[in-house]
Amino acid sequence: MLRTLIALLGAALMLLPGSFVAAEPVRLDTARIDEALAQMVASGRAAGVSALVWQDGAERYFGAAGFADREADRSMARDTLVQIYSMTKPVTGVALMQLWEQGRFGLDDPLAQHLPEFAALQVLQPNGSLTPPARPVLVRDILRHTAGFGYGDDPRFRTADPLNLQNDLAEAGRRIAGLPLLFEPGAEWRYSAAVDVQALLVERLSGVPFETYVRTHVLDPLGMRETAWTHPPERLGRLAATYVRRNETLERQDDARTRALNFAPKRLTMGGAGLAGPIDDYMRFARMLLNDGELEGVRILRSSTVRLMATDHLDPRIARRHFLPSKGQVGFGFDFAVRTARPKSPQENRGAVGEFFWDGAQSTLFWVDPANRLAAVFFVQTAPFDGTLHRDIRAAVYGPDYQGPPGDERR
Repeated sequence: MLRTLIALLGAALMLLPGSFVAAEPVRLDTARIDEALAQMVASGRAAGVSALVWQDGAERYFGAAGFADREADRSMARDTLVQIYSMTKPVTGVALMQLWEQGRFGLDDPLAQHLPEFAALQVLQPNGSLTPPARPVLVRDILRHTAGFGYGDDPRFRTADPLNLQNDLAEAGRRIAGLPLLFEPGAEWRYSAAVDVQALLVERLSGVPFETYVRTHVLDPLGMRETAWTHPPERLGRLAATYVRRNETLERQDDARTRALNFAPKRLTMGGAGLAGPIDDYMRFARMLLNDGELEGVRILRSSTVRLMATDHLDPRIARRHFLPSKGQVGFGFDFAVRTARPKSPQENRGAVGEFFWDGAQSTLFWVDPANRLAAVFFVQTAPFDGTLHRDIRAAVYGPDYQGPPGDERR
């Protein structure tokens, strides 16, 4: 009788909205992960890689292969500093949602209510004309990339150059606000500078510089002591070099360009990129999310806020989704992609329904998988972005045929 009740309870839990329980949790094959990392280097796709996996309250795997600095013969190591680019975005989102918890803004507030420079936005029409938007850009839009802002792939954005490192956040915001929206707010998902606008909103609402706010309220409380936009000179010897793949070979990026983000004078602290740190630091951030907003007795966000951020917020009517479908069967929450269904083909990345994740321009990746009580961080410095590395690290962690729990697939 007791066994029957337990089975019925388990089945009921699997039917709860937002609850995804793996029928049998993933068991890591550490040799398979070692082999995958070594193959990434041997194939010439990366100079060096590292991976860290946490499951069931303990570290289950760390491994590294290749070089952080090939020319200096410096191996990839746990203390290597890696530039995480867009993996900065979820950190910014957490900072902004702290202020939401304090009642500083509403998700459906017009953005211009808090940032007046965005009051006169215009929408670019197919014929080149500009028209007022049908509705204002909402704060919710900048959290889920549905505002209509551009990014580096938009020529107008490149000309305006809002993310020039010698602009401050206020100037970056003014330049973004002066550009036309590429579509009606809420009509599409398009990766954008919206997270840099989030950073400006944090700065404006908190009354302190964005970098200071994040250091005080996110990084230091989590013990991410060596993750920063601005690093002291003594850490330079631990920074990974960036390698650019050209004609099937990896060429070292100019060191001055690599160091500009973290080891040179600048005015801009971007919300969408710019953090660099060691792999263990970022795992502390991922563990906080896996543990519903708390780490080692320090609460960063309410558990309900983490669940809100990790919920798909894209209306099914949003058909145009830029490159998001390349990530697999996913929607988008607040600064995270969210897996909503099992992989549909052998070529898709492995993972579990309910996981949330993001990555960076130089091919870094992290994900949080509540169904398997697992978090993973993958570090590399390869440009341009190479999704095959993500396919391979996920296949190594889960197994190449993993399907995971069912999602909300259409019957």
